[in-house]
Amino acid sequence: MRTGIGVIFLVVGTALLVWGNNMVHSIGGQLQNAFTGSPGDKPMHLYIGGAVLLLLGLFLIFFKRKLF
Repeated sequence: MRTGIGVIFLVVGTALLVWGNNMVHSIGGQLQNAFTGSPGDKPMHLYIGGAVLLLLGLFLIFFKRKLF
């Protein structure tokens, strides 16, 4: 059960990271970065959420010890 949830978190986390990367490298993202100097809030939220889910998925897959 934990491994299945971990795999789902890995897949969703990877998808969020790819989606955020695509938003940063789009024409709108590049224009926003050129004028403001930052990639924007939405791509950063996608990066952070994707990284958290990716790490949580790895934790659930590789650490089999029961926490509670």
